[in-house]
This record gives sequence, structure tokens and C-alpha cells, in this order.
Amino acid sequence: MLRYVLKRLLSGVAVVITIVILITTIIFLAPVDPAQLTFGQRAETGAVAAKRTALGLDKPLYIQLYYYLRDISPINIMSEQNAKKHRYKFSTILPLGEKSLLVKKPYLRESYQTGRSVSDILSEAIPKTILLALFAIILASVLGIFLGVMAAIYKNSLTDNIAVVCSVIGYSLPSYVTAIILALVFGYYLGDLTGLNVQGSILELDDFGDPVYVFKNLILPGIALGIRPVAIITLLTRSSMLDVLSMDFMRTAKAKGLQRTKMIFKHGLRNALNPVATAITGWFAALLAGAFFVENVFNFKGLGEVTVTALINFDIPVVMGAVIFTAITFVLINVLVDLMYAFLDPRTVLH
Repeated sequence: MLRYVLKRLLSGVAVVITIVILITTIIFLAPVDPAQLTFGQRAETGAVAAKRTALGLDKPLYIQLYYYLRDISPINIMSEQNAKKHRYKFSTILPLGEKSLLVKKPYLRESYQTGRSVSDILSEAIPKTILLALFAIILASVLGIFLGVMAAIYKNSLTDNIAVVCSVIGYSLPSYVTAIILALVFGYYLGDLTGLNVQGSILELDDFGDPVYVFKNLILPGIALGIRPVAIITLLTRSSMLDVLSMDFMRTAKAKGLQRTKMIFKHGLRNALNPVATAITGWFAALLAGAFFVENVFNFKGLGEVTVTALINFDIPVVMGAVIFTAITFVLINVLVDLMYAFLDPRTVLH
């Protein structure tokens, strides 16, 4: 079991490193000069060249890639003076002559446009996106499981047909299209009736400039993000419930006169939720990455809004920080799901 856990963790680390290398290579090969964008189109050539040198953009691609991997790596071998020079927060594990084996906090550098630490920028944006994704996946899970159970119980009825048709339509609509429709209908045209805002983040400034939490701003972007997972969870729950309801133990429970509600929810749904739980965990990771355009529609100021703005400005450190966070999130959730399967069914370790 320990060998299996280590294997999955190492494969996850390899995936993250591969993603970082590929994305960094693509971004650095793009025909855009971040230094020129920093100063504007009318900047002096000498100032732009000095800025490129300060950012390390004048070096070959492989050297830039090596420096970036060195910055974000939690373990490194270098002298303590060099580590302090690069502003690393580190602890020495093992002296190795003039150099030492160091464990350090990953250094995501500073924004090219604002000069702020990327870690600070992401630490402000990520909690908002996590809260939005949690709200969306909880809403999608509750509604999707309920609709899926109802569709399975009343198979081939009007309820079943409506649930299936709505699920197909909901899955077919891109999240940003749903976001625009919701913002126009419930935020603009019906705003006086619903009390919802067309745009706004969960943390806003009041008339006195003090930060206040506006939880109602979670509703529309949360629904926009949750529409697609609702559709998948509904169809998956319906299919799984139909399989469980046709099993012998369910027919036996029905023949014994077990109360229908207890039979369906305690025995049926409990055995049908394994594939649904897998879908929910996968969708939660997807929502963290898929919130980009929805957040921009609602000006939610989370990870998505930060990333899209950084892409427009070609702010490489911020883009890479967001990519790394997204990649690590996907990898961790997939590893946790694999470990959960191994715990529930030890036979998977053998494969």
C-alpha cells in the first residue's frame, strides 16, 4: 500500500513538473515583449533593454526555464548567500561543502506590471475562487442528486424526460454563456426584484471605504458555474440508481415490505453514490480552473479575473503562478481519489 501511495505521489509531481515546463516554454516563446508592455509603446529602447535584463528575459529560453524551476522548487542545492540573494525563505538541511541542501518556500517572483509578490496576489484571489467553487459544487451536488433520484424513480415519466432534457441543455451551454444570460436577466432586468448585482465580488468596499462581505454576489456566478455539473450529476445519479434499483437485494427489500423512502435513500442511493462522488471531486477541481470567464463576466476578482488580466498584460509570473496552482489542485484531487479507491477496494493496488 505504501508503495502504491508513493508511486501515485511521484507521478503527480512528474505531471506538475511537465505542465510547468510545457506552459513556461509556450509563454516564453510567444512573440510578445513583457518589458515593452511594462513601459508602453513609446518607451525608450535603452529603458526597455534594461528592464529585459533585470527580468532575465535577455537570456536563452533554457536558462530562463532553469531559473524559474529553481525558484519554485521546494528543495535546492546552493550556497546560503546565493539563496539570500534571490530572496528565498529557506532552512538548511545538510551542509555540502561550500553549498548546502536547502528546503525553501517556492518563490513565484513578482508581477511585471505591478511589482507585487505573486504569492500575495494569489493569496488574495484564491480563497474567493475556492469559496465560489464550493458554493457551486454543493449546489450542483444537492440539486443533481435529487433530480437524478427523481428521474430514476419515475423512469420514462414526464419528470424523467424533463430532467434528462434539462440536463442535456445545461451541459451544452458553456458556463460563460450561462453567466451572461443570468447577469442580464436576474442582475439587470430583474435586479430590482431579485436584489442581485450584475457584477461584484464577495469582498467589496462600502461608502466609507471599509471592506464588507457581500455573500449575495456568490449566487449568480455560483449558479452559472454549477449548471454543467448539475447536468452530469443528474444523468450519472439516474443511471447509477437505475442499476441499483434493478438488483436482487432491492427487489428483496421491496418484497419484504420495507418502506419505500427508506429503501430508496438508505439502501439504493447509498450504493449508487460511488461514481457520483468521483464525478463531484473531479468537477470541483474543474470549477477552480473553469471559473476564469465566469469571474470576468461578474467581475468577481478571484483567480480567474487575476489570470485573464495577467494574460492580457502578458504578466508571466502571475500567469505561471495561477497555472501551477491549478495543476497542483487537479493532481492532488486525482491522487486523493486514487487513494480513496485503494482504501475502499484494495484490489486496485494490484493493477
